[in-house]
Amino acid sequence: PSADDLAEEMEDVDFEDEGAEEPDAEAWESEDDEGLEDGMEAQDDSEVTFSLHSASVFCVSLDPKTNTLAVTGGEDDKAFVWRVSDGELLFECSGHKDSVTCAGFSHDSVFVATGDMSGLIKVWRVDAKEEVWSFEVGDLEWMEWHPQAHVLLAGTADGNTWMWKIPSGDCKTFQGPACPATCGRILPDGKRAVVGYEDGTMRIWDLKQGTSLHVLKGQDGHQDPLTCVASNQDGSLIMTGSVDCHAKLVNSATGKVVCVFKMESVAPKAPIGEGEEAESNSVESLGFCNVMPLAAVGYLDGTLAIYDLSTQSLRHKCQHESGIVQLLWEESSAVVYTCSLDGAVRLWDARSGKMISEYRGHSAEILDFAVNKDASIVVTTSGDHQAKVFCVQRPDR
Repeated sequence: PSADDLAEEMEDVDFEDEGAEEPDAEAWESEDDEGLEDGMEAQDDSEVTFSLHSASVFCVSLDPKTNTLAVTGGEDDKAFVWRVSDGELLFECSGHKDSVTCAGFSHDSVFVATGDMSGLIKVWRVDAKEEVWSFEVGDLEWMEWHPQAHVLLAGTADGNTWMWKIPSGDCKTFQGPACPATCGRILPDGKRAVVGYEDGTMRIWDLKQGTSLHVLKGQDGHQDPLTCVASNQDGSLIMTGSVDCHAKLVNSATGKVVCVFKMESVAPKAPIGEGEEAESNSVESLGFCNVMPLAAVGYLDGTLAIYDLSTQSLRHKCQHESGIVQLLWEESSAVVYTCSLDGAVRLWDARSGKMISEYRGHSAEILDFAVNKDASIVVTTSGDHQAKVFCVQRPDR
């Protein structure tokens, strides 16, 4: 868009700067200004900024039913439920005493759960804005709602995975190895969950029986802690990612490894000098495309790898300047979104491997993000203490 288009679009926006009533075209030249060192500050493509947090905002989730509400949790020990359309606060999820690192809505948007690092989990009824349940576990690693029921699953640093019915609080635990349960995901059938552990093992649990259906360890497992797990739409395939830079594709019915995607490091490793640390790399996020047999893996070195599942081969490598924090696929297309340590959200066409667009506005790294169902908005959270809403719908897509 030209400077004038931008100025026109911005006319009905409230500017908080020194009475800049009508931004003149010159104000918009800065984007092309090569001399701008601090590009992160200069450009803000967001529509709404939520700024009630007073420290880094670690997590965000959108309510699945209407996609009109967001919940964010932060290092300030606070969690807020707010309206995406205008950033208006609905209510604060008060009472946490540590950084809120997990937050999410139940499948029908009736409840919202917030969890802090020390293991205090609270559940709130959204319409009544009141707390209906709370429980304290060991140090919390991850938390997820069941896709079809008011059931909450959480993994803790002692290796346990907990499952509660909400709001009755009926509880089951699944005992893993004596090391943190670092990531987990309930499979689409709602009957099984896959949990990854710090010792490189992965287990598929039967939620009803409380038994472990499959264990991947040793050569089948990872050599380093698991960082993320995902499943495809029908739950037949699971993918696990690890600090060892491998992503493994697993048949969920048999528990067998179908293939291993290994990323060769982009930069040749220079010999390490005295006191220098090796450049570290790991798989940070992964996911399956719903409309094509593709999977995406995001790495700490900034590589987005698109793998073709039918040929089990690398299809595209999309390079970012800095580490990828998270990736998400659009629900009904081959578009994958990434957020990274440079504070930008990018949309990639997985078929061509080309970047479609890029959105900026944060002055620090993006730590988490969510995409709504029709892929028209992205909500991001950042180390700059803010959450932002970006409109990403493009007429030509």
